[in-house]
Amino acid sequence: MKKIIEKILQGQRINKNQGMTLYNNAELLTLARLAEQKRFQLHPEKIVTFVIDRNINYTNICVSQCKFCAFFKTPSHKKGYVLSKESLHKKIKETIKLKGTQILLQGGMNPDLTLDYYIDLLKYIKTNFNIHIHGFSPPEICFIAEKSSLPISKTISILKKAGLNSIPGGGGEILCDEIRKKISPNKCMTDSWLNVMEQAHNQGLRTTATMMFGHIEKPDHIFKHLEKIRNLQDQTKGFTAFIPWTFQPDNTKINVKKAGGVEYLRVLALSRIFLDNIDNIQASWVTQGDKIAQTALFFGANDIGSTMIEENVVSSTGVDFMIPPKELKRLITKAGFEPKQRDCFYNLI
Repeated sequence: MKKIIEKILQGQRINKNQGMTLYNNAELLTLARLAEQKRFQLHPEKIVTFVIDRNINYTNICVSQCKFCAFFKTPSHKKGYVLSKESLHKKIKETIKLKGTQILLQGGMNPDLTLDYYIDLLKYIKTNFNIHIHGFSPPEICFIAEKSSLPISKTISILKKAGLNSIPGGGGEILCDEIRKKISPNKCMTDSWLNVMEQAHNQGLRTTATMMFGHIEKPDHIFKHLEKIRNLQDQTKGFTAFIPWTFQPDNTKINVKKAGGVEYLRVLALSRIFLDNIDNIQASWVTQGDKIAQTALFFGANDIGSTMIEENVVSSTGVDFMIPPKELKRLITKAGFEPKQRDCFYNLI
C-alpha cells in the first residue's frame, strides 16, 4: 500500500492490480487526498465547470431490452414514440433561450428508423439552429451501421458530414463481455464499443467515456473497464472526460441493493487516479444528488456535468434529482470553488 501511494504521489502510473489493492484496502479519505492531488495537477485553478444542455431522446423504442433500463418501450408498445420535428424544434429553441450550448441526442435502437432518418434529423437541426450536437452513443452507431450494411467508419463519416459534432460515452456500462452478455445481450459488445470510439477519434470527433457500476459487476471488472479506456486514450487522445455513475435499480430487471455515496466516491476517486491521461472527471449529481456531487469535488471531480434542462432515462427509475443552474452554481461556490460554464470541449464560456 505504501509503495503504491508513493508511486501515485510521484506522478507515476499504477496498473490494474495496484488499483485493485487500493480499492480493497485504502481508506476513503486517502483516496480522496490522492485523487484531489491529481485533479489539481491537471487543473491548478479552483474552477469547477458545468455545461448547459438538454437531453433529447428522439425515440424510446428499442429492441435491445437491456435489463438495467426502465426507459425503453418495445416496437409494439402504445407508449412508444419517435419525436416529431415540431417537438424537437421547440425543445432546442427553449434550450438556446436558456443559454444552452449543446444538445445530447440519444435514443433507442428503433428498427423502423433508417440511416436517412438520422441524416435528415441532423441536417434539420443544423439548418435551423447554431448548436453543438453531442449525439448517438456507440451502441446506436453500431445498430445504424449494421442495419445499413455499412462499416463503422463510413457510418460515422456520414453522420459527421450531416452535422454530428461529438459522441457521448453512453452504452459503456461495464466493458467486459461476460457482464454485457448478462445485462445487455442485444447491445454491442466491448470491442465494438471501443471500435466506434477509435474510429470517431481518428476522424477528429471527440467523445466522452462512461461507466455504470453497482449492478452485477465485481471490482475486477471495474478496473478492466478503466484499463480499456486508458489504453484507447493512450492511442487516440480523443476522450474529453470520464463519467462514472451508479446503477439505479428501481423499475428495472436487476434486483440489487442501490450503491451508496461511499461506494460512488471510492470509485470516482480511483477513476481520477487511474485515468491519468483523461483531463476531466465528471461528478454525477443526476444519480447521487446534490450533496454527494458537492463532496465529489474533493474526490477528484473537476466538472459537475450538465444542468439537465431535460432528463428522461435515469428519471424512469424513479430517481429525480433536478438542479437549476443557479443552484448548481451555489453548490460549487459553497464548496469553495468558482463555477464556470463550458462548452462540450471544456472551453470556458
